[in-house]
Amino acid sequence: MEQTPLYPVIRLNPGKEEALRRFHPWVFSGAIHDAAKGLQAGDTVTVTDYDGNILGTGFCESDSIAIKMLSFENQKIDEWFFLDRLKQAYEARQIMGLTDNPHTNCFRLVHSEGDGLAGLIVDVYGHTAVVQAQTEGMAIHLKEIVRALKLMPDLGLQAVYNKSAEAMQRMGKEDAIIEDGYLLGDRLDEVILENDSRFLPNWEEGQKTGFFLDQRENRELVRRFAAGKTVLNAFGYTGGFSVTALKGGAKRAITVDASKKAMNMAEANLELNDYSIEDNPCHVADMKEYVTQMRQGAFDLIILDPPAFAKRHQDRHRGLGGYKFINAEAIKRIAKGGLLFTFSCSQAVDKATFQSIVTAAAIEAKRNVRIVDQLSQPADHPINIFHPEGAYLKGLMLIVE
Repeated sequence: MEQTPLYPVIRLNPGKEEALRRFHPWVFSGAIHDAAKGLQAGDTVTVTDYDGNILGTGFCESDSIAIKMLSFENQKIDEWFFLDRLKQAYEARQIMGLTDNPHTNCFRLVHSEGDGLAGLIVDVYGHTAVVQAQTEGMAIHLKEIVRALKLMPDLGLQAVYNKSAEAMQRMGKEDAIIEDGYLLGDRLDEVILENDSRFLPNWEEGQKTGFFLDQRENRELVRRFAAGKTVLNAFGYTGGFSVTALKGGAKRAITVDASKKAMNMAEANLELNDYSIEDNPCHVADMKEYVTQMRQGAFDLIILDPPAFAKRHQDRHRGLGGYKFINAEAIKRIAKGGLLFTFSCSQAVDKATFQSIVTAAAIEAKRNVRIVDQLSQPADHPINIFHPEGAYLKGLMLIVE
């Protein structure tokens, strides 16, 4: 029996339905044949093939990705839809052992396409959820999302904070009118735990949702190898790698970031874990300048975790140059037998390209370098198998001779 579309229809060009039949959640503007009149960014639409067969339901976008799919069915998008997807995401985190973990009480509940909710991030910090809409459609539906979160008592939420304004601007959606603030409850000044390290996330003023949850497993890896080492945490933000390195027995950890506010937060996190900020200083500095002034052999463990140098494909060439420069300078100066943990969170830079750039940096540095581990994002940042673009975080653990 033929279905009646639940929403205004966007029809694709002949043959352009194949990506959706393979469950890829993006529709590019060039694939569209025609659309219902009056559609705006954020509107919910039914997508059909050229012959009118329904392919699914999604949100209109205002850039080259014209539609982000939410369902490959003719499905109503309301709080019950969001509740179902949130429950699926929560059950996956239960399987990962993150929901009732006495050693870690912060995790990502929703990771955009990885959890079938393209354009939505939900991070849980103790009793607070921080939601981040990265599309107009998700921003419009924040009230339904919060109502769905309230219907999940196992989460034990007392507050929900909306941290979408900066994200929308970062995604190039400057015209989207949205303000940050509490959608449920008020600020809870609670300490979060990550593998028994204590942190004070600042979702109101900090970057992303207040803490970089995606580096949890990599911080734990650094802890395992930090004993007796002098550590440089470059682009250190709020000192996560510094705290965990010291937990692992590091002799000293120096944190460097261009943001004074971030360094103040890093100092607070060090002190919260009973580490001296005199012995483990936090420096406000441009890392590209700092790395060229480092004394040869001063550090035997270095973490390079820069912001996305190439946020978009048009920035890719300049971004690759930035990655090569900081890696080459770090490889030149790290102590013999030192460990270098180097990362890229640029979605525009794939794993193979990143490794080739680090290889070029090693060639320039003229030192023997071995890859001993290849690093990625943790399990609560899942990658939809039909959407490989979701594999944004890549890293290498290197030994430099």
